[in-house]
Amino acid sequence: QVQLVESGGGLVQPGGSLRLSCQASVTRFSTSIMSWYRQAPGKEREMVATSTKRDKNYAEAVKGRFTISRDTANNAVYLQMNSLKPEDTAVYYCYMYFANWGPRWGQGTQVTVSS
Repeated sequence: QVQLVESGGGLVQPGGSLRLSCQASVTRFSTSIMSWYRQAPGKEREMVATSTKRDKNYAEAVKGRFTISRDTANNAVYLQMNSLKPEDTAVYYCYMYFANWGPRWGQGTQVTVSS
């Protein structure tokens, strides 16, 4: 069974930076889409950043501050978050779509931006 394991969340002050990592438990199988989503308390889960093999897309709220990158050979995806704001506080989820198994989600990692 394919699992995604996230790391890198935590508490940071406004204006600070964090780097989230997500590693799949398999490395020999193709993934077409790698993404990060987030869900704040009382809100729906929303897409933050998506990387396909051809391009990257970002939510308007994070453009210019967040950068998604991927290591396709090792089925890993990263999210560099700079200039963090209190409204970025949420549980962040990794998402990958595998040609063999379909969509998979990570367990989530908490990011808290507070002074």
